[in-house]
Amino acid sequence: MSGRAGRQNNASVDPAFIALVRSWMQHPSRQLLGLVWSGYEALATTRPQFDGRDLERSITQVLEPRIRDAMSGDEPFYIQHGPFERETMARPPAQPPQYDLAFVLRADERIMWPIEAKVLATSNSVADYVRDVQNEFLSCRYAPFSASGAMLGYLLSGAPDDALAMIAQRLNCILSPIAEYATRPNRRSRHRRSAPVGKPYPVDFDCYHVILEFPDLRRTT
Repeated sequence: MSGRAGRQNNASVDPAFIALVRSWMQHPSRQLLGLVWSGYEALATTRPQFDGRDLERSITQVLEPRIRDAMSGDEPFYIQHGPFERETMARPPAQPPQYDLAFVLRADERIMWPIEAKVLATSNSVADYVRDVQNEFLSCRYAPFSASGAMLGYLLSGAPDDALAMIAQRLNCILSPIAEYATRPNRRSRHRRSAPVGKPYPVDFDCYHVILEFPDLRRTT
């Protein structure tokens, strides 16, 4: 029993699992970003209350069901707030990494397209945001099996384009427009990351950057 469980959890040696990982999310900008924008628009319309003591989690918690409402229900994936990534978990008693949001593949729930969120008090306040990209996504600690993932910037003050320009500067990379949502404040950056020895993690990684404005919160938090 323990041997079988061990083989099931050792995804890195399962060719069928790796094939599924590589096939499931080929065009995230087409499949997923529209759902995020629809959820944000619904949130902006309903204007829910947020808790300023824990603003990042508060916004994310109410954004998740609005993204879910934008889905047809027939998608081969679902949206989840706070799922754990056990593939890159350190030895117990360490806790596994936890994503703010993720789209989870129904066929194998180990496979996720993760989304991290950071509050940006101003368009220049991107240090924590950039740190997550560098220390989590590009280290393969986050999104180990995915060739892409997303960052949400909850912008309280300033212009979205200024925030994106600052993110590009701090990451020392080019942020390219996303054709499907060219008028929205979202961009894509491309990176090379180093996978741990013996792990079949993608080394070419696309990070999607989405800036969501919350100007009213600057005065209330």
